[in-house]
Formats: sequence, structure tokens, C-alpha cells
Amino acid sequence: MSQLSTLPGPDATASGPGDPVTPVVGRAREVELLVAALDSGAHVVLEGPPGTGKTTLLRAVAEQAHSAFVFVEGNAELTPARLIGHFDPAQVLEHGYGPETFVDGPLVEALRLGALLYVEEVNRIPEETLNVLITVMSEGELHVPRLGRVAAARDFRLVAAMNPFDAVGTARISSAVYDRVCRITMGYQGADDEAAIVDLKAPDLDGGWRTRVVALVRSTRGHTDVRVGSSVRGAIDLTRLAVSLARRRGVAATDWHVGLDAALVALSGRIRLTESCTRTPEAVVRELYEAQFGAEPTPDTDDDTDDDSDDEGGGAPGGA
Repeated sequence: MSQLSTLPGPDATASGPGDPVTPVVGRAREVELLVAALDSGAHVVLEGPPGTGKTTLLRAVAEQAHSAFVFVEGNAELTPARLIGHFDPAQVLEHGYGPETFVDGPLVEALRLGALLYVEEVNRIPEETLNVLITVMSEGELHVPRLGRVAAARDFRLVAAMNPFDAVGTARISSAVYDRVCRITMGYQGADDEAAIVDLKAPDLDGGWRTRVVALVRSTRGHTDVRVGSSVRGAIDLTRLAVSLARRRGVAATDWHVGLDAALVALSGRIRLTESCTRTPEAVVRELYEAQFGAEPTPDTDDDTDDDSDDEGGGAPGGA
């Protein structure tokens, strides 16, 4: 059975019956570890492949603690100035340098508010920007020229996320960073948990068909020609695409051809093939699709499948 935890939603100001909730599926252990680490005063790095719920997990924990949340997208353009902030040139000309003319960047904002500063893809940011974060984690304060000292409010915490399997446009995180953080690794959830996630994002679909979609997506992670498989986001998009395509074509969402087209669109760009593979991503996706849903039905089989789907309320298509 999947684990479904519920935490207060983004509009909540206090816990209590009837509060909106943010679902966190299959992450009870990670929630516990992250809450304990933050409560102890530690900064944290979350490591895991894309689509494992790192951002969802942290947002939910911030909501539970009613803590301010500041998000920073990590990339090569994240300079120290963009992270820290800057003086407004027009205001400086009129009033000079001072706190009233300084525009807070996300780091200074988080320091002042005592917020959770979430830095996504931390291994993509420049080294000089990373050094600023190291200083803040070590000293609990930041010194800005012409502005002075900005001390971290009591509840300030830094949480960084990274995909350790992506080598394109990334840099190796130094031991100086790891020495200042606690590390929580996050792998893919189990099949039941991923099916529950898809059900949350695309409900009211045939449960058996949805389970096979999840199995299809999970199979991309173990194929010999695939270096990096799809996350559960592929299953969510595949399901939504199938519903939209089926509506346009006037057939059931479980139609074999609808499912194949949805799989090709949703998954072919998400998988990364090995360098030695001479096949196309579309060929690999079709192979995996047929392994889950059977070979392409003949016209006679299509007719029989449509009749069966009408009788049973839209079950899995024939040929599976």
C-alpha cells in the first residue's frame, strides 16, 4: 500500500480540522528526517533524480512549520549579486547608499525573514556564488559592501537540491559544502506510491490501466539501452495526454493507439539513451509500450476491444 501523508496547504496559517492539505506520497521517512534535521539547526542537501518530489517535500514541510519559503533556481547565471541583492541606482543617486536603497535578493530576504531558502540544482551554480552560501552556513551572517552585516534570523535554514546523475552543465560539489550540511538521499518511490501520485494528478481513470502506465514508466529505468529513465512525471503527462487525445478522437482513454501516441509524446524526450545505442527514443518507448499493452491490435481486435470497453465501462484495451 502507498503511504499518503497530508500536511497543511499553502494557504494554511494554523493547523486544525478542515485545513487545506498538501499530499506527500511515500515519503514518511524523508519527511521525518528533514523535519528533525531542520529542527536541530542543520542545513540540508537533498539528493535524488528529477521527479522524486524534492521540492514538494520541502514545500510541505515549510507549510507544516508555517515557515516562510524562498525559492531560488540554480543555474550558471546565478551570480552573487543576483543571490544577495543590489542597490537601486536611481535611489542611490537621490538618497545615497543605505538600507532604504538596497533591493534584497533571495538570500538576504531569507536571512531577514528566518525563512527556508531552497536552492534548486545547487551543482549548477557558479563556484563564487556557492562560496557565498558556504560563508552564510558557517557564520550565520552575511557582510554586504556599503550595507553592512545581515544576520540570519533564528529560523533561517538552507536546503539545497541536486540531481547526482546529471553531468551536463553541472560541477562537483566540494567537500566544504558537504561538511556544512546534512544529506538526505531520495530515490524513486515504489509502484504503489507512484500509482497513487498519478491518481492524485489524474483521477477518475481505470485503475488497471493506470497501474500499467506506471509499470511502463518504471520499465524505462531498467532498459539496457536507457541511461536515464523517466520519473513519475512521465506517467502523469502520459495519462493526461491520453485523456485529451481520446476526447479529440472520440474514443476511450484506454484505446491502444491513443496510449501509444501519448507514451511517445510523454516519454521520448524524458529518457536518455546510452551512447552505444543506435535506436531512437521512440523505438525504445514503443518496445516498452508493447511489452505492457501488447502488440498493435488488428482492426477486428479494435472492434472487439471497443465493444468490451463499452460493456465494462472502459477497461484495459484488448491485445494486452
